[in-house]
Amino acid sequence: MITDRTIERIRKFTADRDWEQFHTPVNLAKSICIEASELLECFQWSDTDFDREHACEELADVMNYCLQMCDALNADPDQIINAKCTRNELKYPVEKAKGKADKYTEL
Repeated sequence: MITDRTIERIRKFTADRDWEQFHTPVNLAKSICIEASELLECFQWSDTDFDREHACEELADVMNYCLQMCDALNADPDQIINAKCTRNELKYPVEKAKGKADKYTEL
């Protein structure tokens, strides 16, 4: 769980460096994609032989930018995740989707 203390630490880090000016939604979206690619790179040549610590560092970068994107959009992470879960539960009912990787339009 992300605590308010962690979110405030991210905000302070950014504010102390006057980086809010760069944290537009489009720049943050780009940064999320870049960091997600760096996370994927951890698994480039093996699904099982990877550096867990490095993967966690890259995951933290992705999550950091996602939380900053929430700030930029004035979106509550808990609220938007739960809203999306509700939509997904409707799109992927257990009786149709269990054990399948099909897109909801193919169920």
